[in-house]
Amino acid sequence: MQKISMTTPLVEMDGDEMTRILWQMIKDELLLPFIDLKTEYYDLGLAHRDETDDRVTAEAAEAIQKYGVGVKCATITPNAARVEEYRLKQMWKSPNGTIRAILDGTVFRSPILVKGIEPYVKSWNKPITIARHAYGDVYKASEMKIPGEGLCELVYTSADGEVSRTPIHTFKGPGIIQGMHNLNDSIENFARCCFTYALDTKQDLWFATKDTISKQYDHTFKDVFADIYENEYRKAFEEAGLTYFYTLIDDAVARVVKSEGGFIWACKNYDGDVMSDLVATAFGSLAMMTSVLVSPDGKYEYEAAHGTVQRHYYQYREGKETSTNPVATIFAWSGALRKRGELDSNPELEAFADRLEKATLDTIEAGQMTKDLALITTLKAPETLTSEGFIGAIKKRLQA
Repeated sequence: MQKISMTTPLVEMDGDEMTRILWQMIKDELLLPFIDLKTEYYDLGLAHRDETDDRVTAEAAEAIQKYGVGVKCATITPNAARVEEYRLKQMWKSPNGTIRAILDGTVFRSPILVKGIEPYVKSWNKPITIARHAYGDVYKASEMKIPGEGLCELVYTSADGEVSRTPIHTFKGPGIIQGMHNLNDSIENFARCCFTYALDTKQDLWFATKDTISKQYDHTFKDVFADIYENEYRKAFEEAGLTYFYTLIDDAVARVVKSEGGFIWACKNYDGDVMSDLVATAFGSLAMMTSVLVSPDGKYEYEAAHGTVQRHYYQYREGKETSTNPVATIFAWSGALRKRGELDSNPELEAFADRLEKATLDTIEAGQMTKDLALITTLKAPETLTSEGFIGAIKKRLQA
């Protein structure tokens, strides 16, 4: 069989632990036999990030800016335990945060729906897409442990030297403090990405923050969205029969749980991080969710929305069989390949991405799946497969 050709490479970002093992399996079994795969490879495994003082992460983001499409494996964001385990030089920041800060834009996350895996929220019969702002907030925050009594302030020094101060807290003893920021340009890009995506996918758009408490920070998000909607998108939304509305995030949570789905829920960076995991799990599994970062200038980075599956990796190292779900990682590859085919006018590559996704879902609907899905499926007598067995079953359908 002649392999499908590619003209422009994908930016390939390898990762950590069990997802790194699955990454290679997917390439070997589901991609390389069918595609003359062209990638520019970056190793974002924690050890290599440490070796390069994390320069490799910025280089990968710059390559996405150059080539337009990247695909990323799950990576470790180290805590104190990981610093000791990997003997790191320092506690490196989230590689996702670094890449998103360079590319800006919005992360769109949607559940992968398949027969036999029913949402825990019984009213949900359509997917809910989380639109997560990809810049700033706690992911670019500065933090400090306060050793004892003293005053903490926000201090702004203008370009011409004028100083403004706002008291934060007068400490009577030890504590902690955090300062975070955002940019008007980035918030405006976030809003436009959300409105455009809603029109493209013909879905209503909800946006939620906590502006009643955060009267400057969150209220700025609310105002930017309102201004851009009124001045740039209202007419198009009304002509398309779509709705945009703003509400407080606690109200949004209540509305979401009672809804039937089928809309985009826009969230600030941290809110989107938490709510996308909630939505993914409520639809069935964290391993059944797509994730794509869309930058304002039309660059795309596809990834799985879950972590590196540390527990399974330790089992794998002990020589034990694992039944780790690779679906989100497969769909990261298929999404990137489809977008690469679309941008390069390569319909064969686009069609392959469609076939890869269909083969994956058909395998599950035929009753063959990993343990996490077998535990929750409504299908009778499912066959629980190892990671390798599941990927092998997909390969058979793909070959057919």
